[in-house]
Amino acid sequence: QVQLVESGGGLVQPGGSLGLSCASSRNIFDFNVMGWYRQAPGKQRELVATINVGGVTNYADALKDRFTISRDNIKNTVYLQMNSLKPEDTAVYYCNAKILSRGYWGQGTQVTVSS
Repeated sequence: QVQLVESGGGLVQPGGSLGLSCASSRNIFDFNVMGWYRQAPGKQRELVATINVGGVTNYADALKDRFTISRDNIKNTVYLQMNSLKPEDTAVYYCNAKILSRGYWGQGTQVTVSS
């Protein structure tokens, strides 16, 4: 069984920065790809960024200039650094990990961007 535990969410003012962490109970080398998704109220869950086992990253086009995904293979943790945050970034952010066709989700962490 895989457990993904997100942390680092909270309230931040527009223009601020926030870093999220996703700690895995399993060695992250086992996963083909890990990533972050988000879901705003009344909207579908959407891709934020992914990083594969080789460290290759992929971003939603609208976010790639402000968000950075990274991984620490020793700590079995994936990170999401978010800069220049906007109110429309407010959402629950979820960590995801895939082994072949099977996906695992964390419980999510709330990010609220508001003055």
